Amino acid sequence: MALHTRAACNQDAEPIRQLVFSTLAEYGLEPDPSTTDADLADIERHYQRSGGAFLVLVDENDRVVGSAGLYPLTATECELRKMYLEPGYRGQGWGSRLLEQMIREARARGFCRIQLETASVLKAAIALYQRYGFAPIQG
Repeated sequence: MALHTRAACNQDAEPIRQLVFSTLAEYGLEPDPSTTDADLADIERHYQRSGGAFLVLVDENDRVVGSAGLYPLTATECELRKMYLEPGYRGQGWGSRLLEQMIREARARGFCRIQLETASVLKAAIALYQRYGFAPIQG
């Protein structure tokens, strides 16, 4: 399978929203385009122009099959957001590769800490994040 990552642009917003919203629905979660998911309306402004990054994983036809964003919180901290894969690409190592690339992107931008929030029903994602050293914060 010939997949590669590239920087997302605003023309990718609709396929990214479809990926994110369909994945949320798959797990019984509701998307929130007016708050939590509002950043997808203008990816370039919320990510690239603010010092972060948003990457898409695309197939040989440039179809979006995965996504991940780094949203700056401070000069040294960012949040990993919107990391999703289409069902047919899960369990094949693409999530690990995408996460590794996002960690490299964070370092290259000078971020020393990456945080994330995820729903407890996303058990495979949580297991992936924990394998890479992410730890739950008790609140």
